[in-house]
Amino acid sequence: MPGWKERLKGDPTPWLLEVDTAQPAVRYFTLRDILGRRPDDSELRQAGDAVMASGPVPKILAAQYPEGFWVKPGPGYGPKYMGTVWQVTFLAQLGADGADPGVRAAVEYVLSNSIAPHGGFSVNKTPSAFIDCLAGNLGAALLDLGWGDDERLRKALQWQARTITGEGVASAGDKSTVRRYYKSGTFGPDFVCAANNGPCAWGAVKAMLAFGKLPPSQRTPLIEMAIERGVGFLLSRDPAVADYHMGWTEKPNRSWFKFGYPIAYVTDVLQNLEALAALGYAGDSRMANALKLVESKQDARGRWKMEYGYNGKTWADIEEKGQPSKWVTLRALRVLKAAYPG
Repeated sequence: MPGWKERLKGDPTPWLLEVDTAQPAVRYFTLRDILGRRPDDSELRQAGDAVMASGPVPKILAAQYPEGFWVKPGPGYGPKYMGTVWQVTFLAQLGADGADPGVRAAVEYVLSNSIAPHGGFSVNKTPSAFIDCLAGNLGAALLDLGWGDDERLRKALQWQARTITGEGVASAGDKSTVRRYYKSGTFGPDFVCAANNGPCAWGAVKAMLAFGKLPPSQRTPLIEMAIERGVGFLLSRDPAVADYHMGWTEKPNRSWFKFGYPIAYVTDVLQNLEALAALGYAGDSRMANALKLVESKQDARGRWKMEYGYNGKTWADIEEKGQPSKWVTLRALRVLKAAYPG
């Protein structure tokens, strides 16, 4: 079987390795994830320092209040996509250093202001506003930023696993406890969400993305059970078609097929593959069509376009829509390398 390099129409790595003050983290992640540089590699460390010196990360941090939040105090879901929880999500995706004082202040603010009494992340800090997409995004971000040992994060991940499996969660009709499902948010196991009027594959992708960043030794039996349920759900349909439960429409949301970066609550086929690959399913035959879809989107030079983004809605623009994207190309290479390591 051809390896990942043989599946490219051209070699984009020199392009990704360029010193780029607009998107410096691409070079860092390419060195780390594609070339396999070790953490003590001097070139990798220099590339990491560059992330904090130019590009979107310092722009985001420049808009932060000293207390750690953006725009206004509180849980930070609004305004979308300028509020605090979105910045923590984006900072992690854009390669921010988790040891930076501003980043640490932001994470601490989220852990202090965005967790509901049941222990899970919440849109407005109430139990009824727990949703898998937010919880998964924040879980993944905080793990990337180095907060895996924080007990508050561990409890939040454990609560998310509970909502997926139903283990220890009361029905929405049981008003005697906050450890229950709520009709206004997640109201049943297996990613059932009010916003989607049923199981939500976007939420499932985000949850699996977070759990995939946990070292296996840190996955509790409950989290392992949730992973099994999540993977089963995401692979119950062909990821290339993405015809999961569609809530209020009759066709899959077009965003599934538009690859972009950074990624908020919307997701795409590529992130579905990223989440599944991180959990050890990169070689699963049920991913074959989606991998072919990824390959088909490259241009003659082995580059992928930016098809979806948040420019004009965030503190920092990333890349131009419709143009070859270093970020999307990096994402595609990671998935292809995991699926075809030869």
